[in-house]
Amino acid sequence: MNKNMTMLEAAKLQMFLQAKLNPEMVVQCRNRPDECAEIHIGDECLGVVAKIIDEGETSYSFEITILDIDLEDL
Repeated sequence: MNKNMTMLEAAKLQMFLQAKLNPEMVVQCRNRPDECAEIHIGDECLGVVAKIIDEGETSYSFEITILDIDLEDL
């Protein structure tokens, strides 16, 4: 099984995230081949989505990092 994120998988993930979370979300594969893609809204990178293959099943994990300085003005 290929752990690298494909363009087709990124497109499907983008449609899912746009439908479930925010229609402005964009999934961008990284320039280097790995199992992650970046999640963007506009120019801001929100986090990454990783492809996980375990016991023959494929899943995707969305990780968002929030810096403390991002919370200061709220």
